[in-house]
Parts: sequence; structure tokens; C-alpha cells
Amino acid sequence: MSHDTVTGAIFAAVPDHARPMLTYYNESTGERTELSGATLGNWAAKIANYLRDGLGLAPGDRVRVDLPEHWQTAAVLLGAWWAGVAVDLSDDAADDRATFTSRERVDEHDTDEVIAVPLDPFAMGVRDLPVGVEDFGESVRAHGDQFVPAGSGRDAVDEVTVAQVLSAADGGLDPADRLLSTRGWRTVTDVVANLAAPLLSGASLVVVAGGVEDSRLRAIAETEKATVVRT
Repeated sequence: MSHDTVTGAIFAAVPDHARPMLTYYNESTGERTELSGATLGNWAAKIANYLRDGLGLAPGDRVRVDLPEHWQTAAVLLGAWWAGVAVDLSDDAADDRATFTSRERVDEHDTDEVIAVPLDPFAMGVRDLPVGVEDFGESVRAHGDQFVPAGSGRDAVDEVTVAQVLSAADGGLDPADRLLSTRGWRTVTDVVANLAAPLLSGASLVVVAGGVEDSRLRAIAETEKATVVRT
């Protein structure tokens, strides 16, 4: 696996691909989804293959990601970075080739390709999509779960470069840690600090979204055997 991409470096830092790498809680919906390094890697590979083989994107191309914190969002980011594709979070990017967004926001985007992401536990199909909008599950599942990158563009997310993200590994964590975090991924700073940096350290990440009381957060931390909690 090439370490020249952000995703390659992230998976290279994982000490055991059979252990949980990302666990996602949404307290509003009751969802808990746990993905091992192998499973998250398979999803990232499918997305990278889809971007390269399905949409014809090459390293240095750009996609827009307009999604909340979710395990599928993490898979999209990892897939894009593995394909060498930069991710734009801002609305003012003019050269995005595709957009990943929720069903509720598909009408907000007019890139060549718009992909509706279900944001459910199993990546099931999205119903009643407008003409021209692709369903994430249907589009991605058909692609292979192994990926060999062809290189990387300059940027990883907005104007933050691949090199800058690769240098951002969280020095306060190590591969033995299990980080429970309620911190967001909505800005470029947050994506780097709260998603990429912990994963680059090799730590396992437990993401709690949807708002949670302190007592519930303590209970989740105990259940998940978290060694570090960040809110």
C-alpha cells in the first residue's frame, strides 16, 4: 500500500486491521456502527475505484463533500484521498468534478456528478432521487475492494496540502489508544484535527454525534474502553 497518499499513511499506521478502527454513534437515531480497519479499507477502496474507474477522476482532481459526521463520510474522505483526489468543504470551489451529499441537499449542488449518500447504518439505497443524481450504495458497491493508488495531487482538503495533513499526526495519541470524540468534521481544520490526525497516529476512533449528556458520554466511554475522551 502506498504511503504517499493520506489514506495509505492512515492504514499503514493501523497495528491490526482486524480490530475496530472507527466506531460511530448517533445518539439522535440510536445508530452504532463499528468498522474494522479491513472493513473501512474495503469501503475506501470501493470509493477510490469508483472515482477513478467510474467517474474518470485522476490525482489532482477535486470533489465536494457536503456531509455531516458519519462513518460513510469518513469512507468518502478516505476514498478520495486514496485516489489522490482533493476534497473541498467550502461552497465556493468552482472546479469540483463531483459532489457527495445527503438526500436532503442534492438540489443545492450542480456539479457534473451528484452522489446521494444515505447516512444509515448499512449504506442502503436512497429512494426517489431526482434524475441525474446517483445513489451512493448502488454506484459504489459494484467496485472492487482493493485499490492501488496512482499517486496524489497537491491538496488533500481545501487548500491544505497532502504533506501538511501527513505531518499532522496526533502526537498525544498512539496505536494503543481508543479515542472517544464528540468533535466535528465540518471545517477543514476540524477534518484534519479530529479525523485525519487521530487516525494517522494509529489510534482507534469512536465518534459520538447527535448531542449527548455527560452521563451518557461517560457510559459510552466505559463501554468502548476509551483511553482518551475529547469534547
